[in-house]
Amino acid sequence: MIRLDPATASSSAPPAVPAWALANAGAPSDADATFNAGAALASLDGLARAQPSWAGAWRQRMALRCAAASMRLAGRSEDEAALRDAWYLRPAGADTGPAGAVLGAWRQLAMQPSVAAPDRLEKIVDQLGVHWDDAALAALSAEIEKLAASQRPAPFAAAALAARTVAMRHDAELFAWWLADLVLAKSLRWPRPLPLLMAQAFGPAFRREAGGKRIRPGEKGFERAVCVALVAAAADACRLAADVSRRAERLIAVAPKLRAKGAGDVIQGLLDDDAVSGSLTTKNLSRFAARRLFDRLQQLDAVRELSGRPSFRLFGL
Repeated sequence: MIRLDPATASSSAPPAVPAWALANAGAPSDADATFNAGAALASLDGLARAQPSWAGAWRQRMALRCAAASMRLAGRSEDEAALRDAWYLRPAGADTGPAGAVLGAWRQLAMQPSVAAPDRLEKIVDQLGVHWDDAALAALSAEIEKLAASQRPAPFAAAALAARTVAMRHDAELFAWWLADLVLAKSLRWPRPLPLLMAQAFGPAFRREAGGKRIRPGEKGFERAVCVALVAAAADACRLAADVSRRAERLIAVAPKLRAKGAGDVIQGLLDDDAVSGSLTTKNLSRFAARRLFDRLQQLDAVRELSGRPSFRLFGL
């Protein structure tokens, strides 16, 4: 029997960014931008610290969004669907390729503590396709710890580190966005970062005017742009949490109707991750049984097929 309590899906309804902060998202002054960012981050704070059963799926879906924006920054064409394929459909132990490696870096950010040790940064820059010497990474690690321990407001600390990174290496902007979320989380004392800012990098917050040149880290107005972007990022994260929470409640509610021996593992996988392969096999579940289980979950409106294909399917909340 699958023993899952519907109450574990969410202890309360996910929060939302205040309507007044969103209505004033243009932030006519720097003070307005800072105040709005503070309100948005306060709304997100409880979610960042909580561990509802669906937190893994929520975090990994945000990581996917940031990875898709990273592809644009890197001049690549992979969208969310292509990134899912690169990650979930590769053979066990196979190389994910450059796009999958970038997704892996964002997935790691979403699920691991806010550690900025040089050896971790070395692994991340390798995944992002940027190669730095040990001394530079050690200096960057020390700067991260210094900023996180300072009294500087979290959005400004994140902006400062992103600017410092790009100043050190002009080809490291993707790494700068990854680090910005790390520093934001460390400054706010979140147990783990949330992938937020990269998904906003091509949005209106970083445009001086409609269709204008994008504001890059370190350029004039970047700190204010980070504050404005965090309002949109927090609102998107809260909306996504509300959607994932609702879908998780539905999945957990139908769990008692499932009779497949390995159904519990599948449900846990759906709660923990962005997607699960339709051909998943475990010690308790054959590929044929998995196919029948996912068909049953679709009939119960408890999962969605994410690929749009009749074969090599991927399922998620």
